Amino acid sequence: MIAVLEGFPDAVTAFVAEGRVTKKDYEDVLIPKLENALREHKKIRCYYELGPKYSGFELGAVWKDFKLGIKHLTRWERIAVVTDVRWVRIVVKAFRFLIPGEIRAFETAMISDARNWIAAT
Repeated sequence: MIAVLEGFPDAVTAFVAEGRVTKKDYEDVLIPKLENALREHKKIRCYYELGPKYSGFELGAVWKDFKLGIKHLTRWERIAVVTDVRWVRIVVKAFRFLIPGEIRAFETAMISDARNWIAAT
C-alpha cells in the first residue's frame, strides 16, 4: 500500500509505503499525485518513506516506477528515500548517477534530516 503524506511544501510529493507495494498502488495513488505535481511545477521533489511494515514491491510496481522516472528524468530536483532496508539504500546509492537531480537515501532514524533536506531551498 502507498499513502500520500501531508505537511510538505507545495513542490514536494511525499509518500509512505507499507506492506507489499503493487502496480495498482502506483496507478491509483503515486502516479496521479506525481503527474499532478508535474503539471503544476517545472521541477519537483519526491519524498518516499518505506515504513516499518514495508515488505517489498511487486514486479509491476517496479516497472511503473522505472517508466515514470525515465519519462520525467529531467524534472526531478531532489528525491529522498527513507528506509531501513539495506538493499534499497544500496540500490539508491548505486544508481543515483543516472538521475540529473539529487537523490539521497536515509535510515529511518534520520527521518527528520530527510524531511528537512527535501524541503530545504
